[in-house]
Amino acid sequence: MSEEAEVEEKKKSPILLIVLIFVGILLLLGGAIGGTLFLTGYFDKTDRDIEDEFTKMDKAGDEANDAALEALDAGPKLIETPKQTKLVANYYQIPQALVANIGNSKKVMQVSVGIMTHYDEQVIANIEKHQIALRSAMIVDLRKVTEADVKSPEFQETMAETLRLTMNSILEEYEDFGGIEKVFFPEFIIQ
Repeated sequence: MSEEAEVEEKKKSPILLIVLIFVGILLLLGGAIGGTLFLTGYFDKTDRDIEDEFTKMDKAGDEANDAALEALDAGPKLIETPKQTKLVANYYQIPQALVANIGNSKKVMQVSVGIMTHYDEQVIANIEKHQIALRSAMIVDLRKVTEADVKSPEFQETMAETLRLTMNSILEEYEDFGGIEKVFFPEFIIQ
């Protein structure tokens, strides 16, 4: 029987060893968590301290609500706009794009033209009134463009100024006043 007792003890020993290791790990983890809480001051706070913190937060929230209500009661405050030193710009885009062949080339140019003026709406009304004459004159200017002109870095600025002068001369002829100060190209396609 002594041999059987030794065999049973050896079988129980690994199970006992595993249980002891598991209990040891639990104790080690519990100690680490408890030590961390102690070092961070978790156990130092009393219920009274926590209640004081909640009271402070409530007071701060009440003060913020009171300030918000006062601001609402006061109504919106008007902000003074700075005095305008520049004139208001009026913009207008001619409804249809202009299409013209480029001289000495198989390429075609399609341009949308927009204008800017600081004068009143009468300039835009005049542009709309004489749109057919303006479009015709601008197409004549666009047909004068050659492929060498298109390759120039200042081509769009030069073309914008040419179209501005052309449009103003047409408007001065029909209405005694041009008023177009700047020409823009919202779309400029060469194919």
